[in-house]
Amino acid sequence: MDQLIKMVQERANIDEGQARSAVQTVVGFLKERLPDPIAGQIDGVVSGKGSTEGSPLDRVGGILGG
Repeated sequence: MDQLIKMVQERANIDEGQARSAVQTVVGFLKERLPDPIAGQIDGVVSGKGSTEGSPLDRVGGILGG
């Protein structure tokens, strides 16, 4: 998640605390609204420890052009 926080911090030109709060808010929002099989993978993907290959999250990414 640190990589994502750093990216948000740089692109939005905000401090690390603000970026961390923004990322945590978005991740929480997604986890609440996505189907359980996808929501369960969010933390792993955001932390860089999870793989989405062949997963429901991977299929969503394909649909969205990711």
